[in-house]
Amino acid sequence: MAEERTARDAFPVGFLPDRARPHAEAVEKAVLGAMLREPGSAIGTVIELCRQEQLFYSAAHQEIYRALLELHKDTTHEVDLVSLAQYLREKQKLEAVGGEVYLASLFDSIATTVNLEAWCKTLTKYATLRRMIDVCTGALVRCYNGEEDAAKLVDQIESDIYAIRNSENASVIQPFDKLVGEQFGFLMNIFNRKVEAGILTGFTPVDDCTGGLKKGEMFVLAARPSIGKTSLALNVIRNITVNCPNPRPVAFFSLEMTDAQIARRLLCTQSRIPESAFWNRSFKESDIPKLSGAIVALQNAPLYIDPTPGLTISELRAKARRLYTEKHIELIVIDYLQLMHSDGRVDSRQQEVAEISGGIKKIAKDLDIPVLVLAQLNRELDKDKGQNARPKLAHLRESGAIEQDADIVSFLHRDREKTKGMESGSVEAEWIIEKNRNGRTANCKLIFYPERMEFMAASPESSDYAPPQQK
Repeated sequence: MAEERTARDAFPVGFLPDRARPHAEAVEKAVLGAMLREPGSAIGTVIELCRQEQLFYSAAHQEIYRALLELHKDTTHEVDLVSLAQYLREKQKLEAVGGEVYLASLFDSIATTVNLEAWCKTLTKYATLRRMIDVCTGALVRCYNGEEDAAKLVDQIESDIYAIRNSENASVIQPFDKLVGEQFGFLMNIFNRKVEAGILTGFTPVDDCTGGLKKGEMFVLAARPSIGKTSLALNVIRNITVNCPNPRPVAFFSLEMTDAQIARRLLCTQSRIPESAFWNRSFKESDIPKLSGAIVALQNAPLYIDPTPGLTISELRAKARRLYTEKHIELIVIDYLQLMHSDGRVDSRQQEVAEISGGIKKIAKDLDIPVLVLAQLNRELDKDKGQNARPKLAHLRESGAIEQDADIVSFLHRDREKTKGMESGSVEAEWIIEKNRNGRTANCKLIFYPERMEFMAASPESSDYAPPQQK
């Protein structure tokens, strides 16, 4: 029987060289020396820029840094060489870090603290490289062991690497005068049409109300089955990727339809030829130019379709990150939320939907792009009969967490009975903005053409842009 190999033996020869990991000892000494020379200002700067002792490679330097932080918290003592040495002596760690002589050498290692921020950035750089080494080495060990599910392992590795990238881009405190000046310029650029507040959906009443699909926001579009929420989402995608001067790359995660079905529907909507015309042989050769024109318009659309059924939130996160990095997507569309699954076992479906909803919101914030997610409404809406029956936030199926996580919650509403047996013509519909975290609500009127599965904005009237009346 072959002897069991260690993790180190599993690697190719020369992969794990016996040498120190990336670090800069002189810079570590300089940072600690600055904290001793000017504790009043330097310690606060280091805490803000470094945050954790792991940024120091030397174990002795980590111990000294921890001691300086503890002394800094204790307002009854001044931070100096004497108090630092005494603190370490009481903890029986003074000799381990090199004694008083070494502490004095740290104090004398610099003449000025003017370059402290640059030194902190250097420590952060080397700490990031060491974390990458840890993640990659651990990943290789787990891959060689072969005991884990490959898809989950890849997702975990991607998450670890993405966490390192985010830690590099950690936010810093900004003075308000700078922020308000920048935002004034941003608002004036919107007013002067130099930039857009968000990605415009192509439905003017909705864009006037919401400002479009804005970065970092979760935009929910909910409806009962067979109302047309997928068709409306595809109309929005078509407006963004084809029917605008500046097409935006979009990722469409379709858990309900195949990629072939989506392509057919977009082709027929763009050409304005009903798909049923091909099944019942009513298609005419004279319409071939329309179909050819639609192909030309659509074939260069920056649209990326993933038809994976039963997608989990971790799979969605991994795929979205990859598309964001490789294809520079600016919008994610998900059809639809209740068909997704959480990553592990949960006690209830409500808890699972809440976990999925929170995960989608986190993806929007992490990638700083909008996410348009479709959702199903519960059957309570069908019980409300009468002319004034409208979807409400309480009708969101299976979880109130969707309402909590979403920045905008909207509903697609129309009379489903009017389209039964309809071969041509149009019916009225409404895109109801029921919750808008950063703006007003509204009932936006649409016209729906069932034969080609196309929604269009109705002729603008003052009532279209007004918030719904409270009853």
